[in-house]
Order: sequence, then C-alpha cells, then structure tokens
Amino acid sequence: MAFGDSPVLRSYISDNSAGVSPDIIIAMARVNGGHTAPYGRDSYTAEAEAALATLFDHPLDMFPVATGTAANGLALSVLTPPWGAVLCHPDGHITNDEAGAPEFYTNGAKILLVDGPNSKIDPDALRHAVRDRVGNIHCVQPAVLSLTQPTETGSVYTVEEVRELCAIAHEAGLRVHMDGARFANAVAALNVAPAELTWKAGVDVLAFGATKNGAATVDAVLSFDPALQKDLAYRHKRGGHLFSKMRYQSAQLTAYITDDLWLNNARQANAMAARIRDALSDTAGISIIGDPQANIVFCQVPTPVIAAMHHDGFTFYDDHWAPGVIRLVTSFTHTPADIDAFTTAMKSHLTTYIHNEL
Repeated sequence: MAFGDSPVLRSYISDNSAGVSPDIIIAMARVNGGHTAPYGRDSYTAEAEAALATLFDHPLDMFPVATGTAANGLALSVLTPPWGAVLCHPDGHITNDEAGAPEFYTNGAKILLVDGPNSKIDPDALRHAVRDRVGNIHCVQPAVLSLTQPTETGSVYTVEEVRELCAIAHEAGLRVHMDGARFANAVAALNVAPAELTWKAGVDVLAFGATKNGAATVDAVLSFDPALQKDLAYRHKRGGHLFSKMRYQSAQLTAYITDDLWLNNARQANAMAARIRDALSDTAGISIIGDPQANIVFCQVPTPVIAAMHHDGFTFYDDHWAPGVIRLVTSFTHTPADIDAFTTAMKSHLTTYIHNEL
C-alpha cells in the first residue's frame, strides 16, 4: 500500500510519525553488500559529504548523528565554553524539548531566552541581551545565537531576518547555530537556495534534519567553518554518535538530497498544512494562531470539539499549551484526501457544538 492510500491517515501528532521514503530504503539496501571501512572512512560517507557541499555551494564538514537532539548538542558544544550562554527564543526546541541535552553537551553552558513575536527572535531584544552581558564578569557570556528554522510554531525566518540576526551576533562576538530539524520545510517555504539561509547569511553550524522528512535514522551536524572540524570530530565520538557502520546513515543523506527528494517531501508537507490553514481560517469558532508557513499549524478549538475529534480517531497534541490549543503537524505522507477528511470532521463537530450551545 502506498503512503496516503485508504484508510484515511488520522495522525497529526508529528512528522516523526511518518514512515521512510522508499528511495531512502532502497539506498540503504544498495550499500548493504560486501565489506567497507568502518567509522565513516567508507566511500559512501565521503560521497554524502561531497553531495552536501555541492548542495550548500560551500566546503563543509559533515557529522551524521542518530537524533536532532544530538545534532543540536554537538553543534552547540563547539561554539560555547562552559561559562558561556546560548541565546534562543522561549519557544526554541533546545530549551523546551531536549531534557537539558544542550547543557549536558556544553558542560553546563546556560540558555538565555530572547523573545519576539511569532516565535522569532526580535533584533532589538537580541541587541539588548548581548549589550548588557558581554564583558560583564558577573554574567555568563553570550557565546552562541541559536535560531530554530522553521520555528516551533511553524513560522519561518526570512533570509533578511537571518542575516540581520547573524550580523548582530557576530558584531558582539557570538557564533550562530541553526536548529534545522525541519530545515527542508523552511527552504521549500521560501523557495531559496540552502546557502542563502545558512553560511551566506552568517550561520556557522547547522543541525540538518532529515528524519522528520523521510529519512530513517539520521540527522547531521554540518559545519561551514573548517576550524571546528577537529573539535567536532572528537566530540562526535565522545558523544556516542560515531557510527561503526556509518555507510547506512550516509547513504540515507545522499538519497535524501538526490533529485530534490528532501524538497519534494517538504513541499508536500507544507502544502498539506496550508490546506488545513485555508480550510479552517474562515471557520467561525476556530482561530489559527500565528502565521504558519511550514508544516505546523496551531489552532484554538472548543474543547468539546477536540474530544470529539479524538473519539473519531484523529490524533494530535492538545495538552501542552493553553486549554483548547491544538498542534497539527503534517508530513510528506499526508494527502489532500486526508486533510479534507480531517477538516470536514472538525467542521461537522463544530456545527454540532454550536447548535448545542444555542
């Protein structure tokens, strides 16, 4: 059965819930024969690194890891000393959903929150945060600016916004890390080259996500600064992510970016989120929260309607935020038929709810 075939897909919990792109499974099978050098010394890993360097139009060092948490933690560990601080938005994944892993990998560096609307860091707030702390011996020293792209609420930093924030950070002596767990969705939403959102804008290290968008067991740290290579290599091993059979992770990454698979998957996921947004945005009783541009949509929905949707078998998060706030995440496996079934059911339950309230 192909992805999206009946029965209707009812899961909107996370794009992590989706399966693996068939092309990636085929790629893993193709590298399965014979023997090759272990620990990343194989030709498949060299091929993946070269392919990524071509994609980003820049020399880079690639370090495959098992999780996005590891990618973020390892990236941050080479960018800040233990007495340093990582500046991120209050909605940032690294401060809310990684169980202290960034602090662990950095040997205790502190996370400082810098607010801004739509889950994006405000440039003036960033200027204030670094101005009051840099050089003050009594404060942890701002060392890294961390940008989540797209944000945890589905908004996307534009190229100009990334460039401005990176310039502020670099002027104050900070390095820049980008949490790109859904980086493909941001690139697809903006229709720009990956280089424009990363090193050309001032990003030093990217946590490059693949698992949420069709890969099986791999994300990667991509460093655009060759001076970080040695430190990253040792931390990669020390952190337990130097795979002995790395050819399988590397093959996934090569297949992921070949023939625009990563972008096609992201475009599908984004389009399905837009379909939800468009279907519900003009529905009385439902409010779309923020400005979703990627594959995440937050809605304010009456709680009885939420209960009815769960009763119908639709799954999504609704107990992490304010009462009545739900998060819907789409993936490359969702189809228009899936989305229409979801929005039709929600509108039907909303009609019943409104009728009962009158």
